[in-house]
Amino acid sequence: MAASTPVKHAWRALLGLVIVVAVLAGINALGVFLKEASWVPELALDLQGGTQIVLQAKSADGSAPTKDQMAQAATIIRQRVDASGVGESDIQTQSGNQIVVQIPGPADDETRARIEASAQLQLRAVLYAGDPATSFVGEDGNQTPYPTPAATLQATPTASPSNASDISWITPKLQAQFLAYDCDAKNNDPADAPKDQPLITCEADGSAKYILGPVEQKTIDGKDVFLDGSLINTASYGMNSQNGQWEVNLKFDSKGTSIFTAVSTRLYGLESPLNQFAFVLDGQVISAPQMNAVITDGNPSISGSFTETTAKTLADQLKYGALPLSFTVVSSDTISATLGSQQLQIGLIAGLIGLALVALYSLISYRALGFVIIASLGVMGVITYFMLCILAWRMGFRLSLAGVAGLIVTIAFTADSFIVYFERIRDELRDGKSITGAVEDGWASAKRTIYIAKAVNILAAVVLYILADATVKGFAFTLGLTTAIDILIFILFTHPVMQLVARTRFFGEGHKLSGMDPDALGAVYRGRAQFRAPALEGKGAAVRRTARSRGEAERRQTIAERKLAEERAAKSGSSASTKKGADR
Repeated sequence: MAASTPVKHAWRALLGLVIVVAVLAGINALGVFLKEASWVPELALDLQGGTQIVLQAKSADGSAPTKDQMAQAATIIRQRVDASGVGESDIQTQSGNQIVVQIPGPADDETRARIEASAQLQLRAVLYAGDPATSFVGEDGNQTPYPTPAATLQATPTASPSNASDISWITPKLQAQFLAYDCDAKNNDPADAPKDQPLITCEADGSAKYILGPVEQKTIDGKDVFLDGSLINTASYGMNSQNGQWEVNLKFDSKGTSIFTAVSTRLYGLESPLNQFAFVLDGQVISAPQMNAVITDGNPSISGSFTETTAKTLADQLKYGALPLSFTVVSSDTISATLGSQQLQIGLIAGLIGLALVALYSLISYRALGFVIIASLGVMGVITYFMLCILAWRMGFRLSLAGVAGLIVTIAFTADSFIVYFERIRDELRDGKSITGAVEDGWASAKRTIYIAKAVNILAAVVLYILADATVKGFAFTLGLTTAIDILIFILFTHPVMQLVARTRFFGEGHKLSGMDPDALGAVYRGRAQFRAPALEGKGAAVRRTARSRGEAERRQTIAERKLAEERAAKSGSSASTKKGADR
C-alpha cells in the first residue's frame, strides 16, 4: 500500500468535510420534507414572541401556598417544559400563588397539556375496572342511563378495610356512582379527591373506568408517608433487549422502595384487576399495569404495547409528575416579542461588522492567507446554520439574542486559531524551512495549543450552561457548539487547504503577497549554527526585521549549536589573523 502523502491526506479531509455538510443538509431536508423542520432557525421568546399561560395554585386544604411550594412547583413545570423539547422558556412565580409560563411560538396541544397537568402523581391499587359506559340495555332493548345514586344507599363499608386493595371499600353507593360516572363530564374533578378514600376515575384517553383504593401509604419513622410522585427519584424509557419492546423504568427512593415492596408483595398473585396498581396524574389514570413479580429493589419496569413516543411521554409524566400543589389555568394568551426583530437586526449587523473587521485584519496581516481565514469562517457559518436548524427540529432549540451574542463572540475565538497556526508557520519559515515543511511542522506545534484552548472554552461553556439562568444558557450553548465546530473546521478544512496551497507556485515560492515570503518575514537561519549575514548597512523595516529574526534564532540555539558557532567564529578569526601576518 502506497504511503499517505500530505496531498492525499488533504483531499481525504476535504472529502470528509463535504460529506459532513451533505449529511447535515440531507438531515434537515428530510425534516422539511416531513414538515417538522424548517430551513430557517427557530427564534426564542425574546425575538419571536410566544404563548403565556398563567396557572393559579390551589392547596388541598384551601390554605395559601408557601414560597417553597411555589418554587418547587415552578421547577417541576420548567422540567416538564424542557422535557417537551421547548427551549428558551420563561417560568416565574407572581403574586405568591401564580406561576407564569411563557414559551416561544404557539403552544401545541401536547405541550399545553403537559403544562396544565399540574396535580400530584399518586399510586393507588385498582379495585374494579370496566368500560366507560354510563348506560345499559334495558328490558325493552333500549339504552338506558344508569340512575343517579340515591342518597339512602350505604356509603360506609360493612367491615373495616384491611388494606388499599380490600374490596370492602366498594360500598353500594360507590358502585352506583361508578356506574353513573361520565368520563367526559366537565364537572367531575377527581384531582382533589382525599388520599385516604377510594376514587372513581377514568383512563386519560377515556378508554376505561376504575374504582381505585386509597393512595398507598406506610408509617415510616412515626409519620404517615404516601406513595406519590415525590418518592420517585427518576423515570426513563428504553427498549428491552430481550423482547425488543419499549418499556418504562422507575427508581424509587428509600421510602418509596419500602412502600412499593409491601405493595408488590400484596398484589402479586391476586386475580385481575386486583393485581393492578394505577399511576394517577391530575386525577386521571395514565397507566395501570399488573404486578407480575415481587419487587424489593425499588426499580420496577412497566411494559406493554408502548411505542417510543408513548414510552417517553409516560416516563416524563412519572418523572416530573410530583407537584406539591394543584393548579388551574387562569389565562392563556399570545404575547409579543420582548425585544423584537429590531434587536435581532442590530445583533446581525454587529456580527457582520465583526466579521468584516476580522477579514480586513486578516488580509492586512496575512495577505493572501487571509482568504483562507475568510473561507474557513464561511464554511463554519454553513455548518453552524444547518446545526441550528436541525437542533430546532430535534431538540426544540431556539436562537435568542444571547445565542446570537455567542455566535458573534465565536468569530473572534475562531480567528485566534488561525493566528496561532499561521504564526507557527511563520516561525518555521524564519528558521529557514521550506514552505511545505513549515506548514507541516507549524501544524504539529500549533494543534496542541489550539486543542487545549478550545477544550478550556468548551469546559467554560458547559459549566455556564449548567449553572447559569435560562436567559444565559443560549449564549453558553452556541459558544460550546461553535467551538466544537471550529475544531472540526480546523482539522477538515484549514490545515488541508494549507497543505494544498503550499504546493502552488504563488504560495510555494513565497510570493510577496502570499503572506509567506521568507525574506519579508526575515528568515535568516540557514541550518545548524548558520545564519544569513544580516543587512546591517542602511535603514528600513527589512533591516530591523532581519536583526530581530537573527536575535530570535540565536536565542533558540542549543548548547551544542552555540559551541559549534563559537568554534567556527574562532577558526574564522584565526584564519583572518594568519592571512594578515602573511601579508606583512
